[in-house]
Amino acid sequence: MLRPFRKYKKSGREESVQPDFSRLPRHIAIIMDGNGRWATMRGLARTAGHRVGSETFRNIATLCNDIGIEYLTVYAFSTENWARPKTEVDTILALLGQYLREAIEEIPKKNISLRIIGDQAPLPDELKALIQRADALSTNSTGLHVNVCINYGGRAELVHAVRRIMTSGIEPSAIDEDTISANLDTAGIPDPDLIIRPSGEIRTSNFLLWESAYAEYYFTPVLWPDFDRDELYRAICSYQARSRRFGAI
Repeated sequence: MLRPFRKYKKSGREESVQPDFSRLPRHIAIIMDGNGRWATMRGLARTAGHRVGSETFRNIATLCNDIGIEYLTVYAFSTENWARPKTEVDTILALLGQYLREAIEEIPKKNISLRIIGDQAPLPDELKALIQRADALSTNSTGLHVNVCINYGGRAELVHAVRRIMTSGIEPSAIDEDTISANLDTAGIPDPDLIIRPSGEIRTSNFLLWESAYAEYYFTPVLWPDFDRDELYRAICSYQARSRRFGAI
C-alpha cells in the first residue's frame, strides 16, 4: 500500500502533493546528474556520490515498479563520460556491474526486465557478459521495463541508425520517421512522456534527442543522490498539470 504523501515546505508555505495514480506517465526517463557535486559539497571523493546515486537509482526503480510505471530509462554513463578521471570512470563501471549482478537475482523475483542501451563495444568483457545474462533473463518479464543507458549519446545513436539504414539497402525515398525509430538503440521502446533532470542544470545533455521530441521536461535543483519518492511525485504532478497537444491547437 502506498504511504500518504507528506507535506513539504516551498517558498515559506506548506504544500501537499499527491499524484493521480490512474493517469501516470507510461515512460519516465531520468538524467541522473549531481553525484559528484553532492559528494564535493560534503568533503567526500566524487566516487562516494556515485555510490549513493546508485542506491538512489535502485530506490526509484523499485518505486516506479510499485506504482505501475511501465518504462524507466536512466542516463548512467554517456559517451562523453570517458573523459572523466580514470578512478571515477572505474568506479561508475564497477557500480554498474554490481547493479547488474543484483538485477540478475531480482529480475525473476520482481518480474522486471532490464535492457542496456548504448555502444557496448568499449565496455569491459565482464560487464558485457553480465549484460547478456540480464538480457536473457528479461525475455519473459512483464513488469517494469528498466533501460539503462551506458556509453550512450543521442548524436551517436542517430549516427548508428543512419549507418544501419544505409547498409539495409532501403531506398532513400522510402525512409520515414518510422524507419529511423526502428533503427535506433531504443527500437521497440515507446518515447518518453516525462524526462526528469535533477541537479539544477537546464539542458538535455545529448539524451534521447530523437525520442524526446514531445516529452515533457521537469527540472529540479535537487541533486540525484537526494532525489527520493517525494521528488518523483512532484515531477509526476507537474507532468499531470500540463496539457499535451503534440502540435495540435
